[in-house]
Parts: sequence; structure tokens; C-alpha cells
Amino acid sequence: MLYRRVVLTAVSAVACLSAAAVYAFTSGTDEAIAVPVPDARVAGYCHALYGDLPAKVDGLSRHDLKPESELTAGWGNPPIVLRCGVPRPEILKDPNASGVTVDGVGWVIEQESGGVFRLTTTLRKAYVEVTLPKKFASDLGPLTDLADAVKKTVPEGV
Repeated sequence: MLYRRVVLTAVSAVACLSAAAVYAFTSGTDEAIAVPVPDARVAGYCHALYGDLPAKVDGLSRHDLKPESELTAGWGNPPIVLRCGVPRPEILKDPNASGVTVDGVGWVIEQESGGVFRLTTTLRKAYVEVTLPKKFASDLGPLTDLADAVKKTVPEGV
């Protein structure tokens, strides 16, 4: 179920610094994967999330991306990519941004080129980003498989 949401959050200096400090790497699928560089508090939430992520998402097996990092994970090929500790997305400034709540976790939705969707958690102490390949364009089912881990390890708040 899609909802239009206005999400207003304060931009912290840490988020701005984190946005500038991102390293790009390549996964086994030859796609550039950026590994976030969050502050220590956010990294703690991300490490907890990494340990609680499911072995399967939408029936696809989990695999680490290259380079291996506790801030990223993937499922399937082309992969569903999860990155934890990403900077606050610019789209959150848009009062008309589309959002969805899946099993108690709010996500803002961005459509990328080639039919890819990027969804980022809202109102959590760490931003978790999930990129869904084109084949999931009309299916947010993967978020259902990730919701419990996010709720358990990344507290609500800003």
C-alpha cells in the first residue's frame, strides 16, 4: 500500500560529512557498489542489522558483495542490494515524495533509470537503503523479508 508522506527531519553535520565520505567498489555483478562510511553510532546499528539479515529475501539467497562489508549485503542476481548507514537522501526534502510503510518500517521511494527502485528507510536512527532490480518494479515483497531485522536493530527516531 503506497502513501504520500511528508517527511521532515533535521540534517545533521554528521550526515553531511558522511555524504562526502563514500567509497565506490565493484560487486561480483560488475555494478559499482558504494560502501557507506557512517559515524560510530550508526555503524553500530548497521553491524547489528548485518548480523540479523535473513538468509533469503523473496526466495533469493543472500551473498556478500565485493568488497565484503558489514554495511552491505545482496540477494540474487541481479542483486537486491542493501546498504546501511547511507547519508540522508535528498528526496526527503520533497513534500511530494512517495513513501510506503511495510510491516511497520517506513520507506521513501525513488525510481532510478532502467526501472530500478531505490528505497530508503525514514524516521530511523540509521538510513538503510535497498535497491530493487527492475523485476521488482511492482513488488515490494523484498521489504517484507527485511522489515523485522530493521525494526529489531535500527531504532526509530532521527
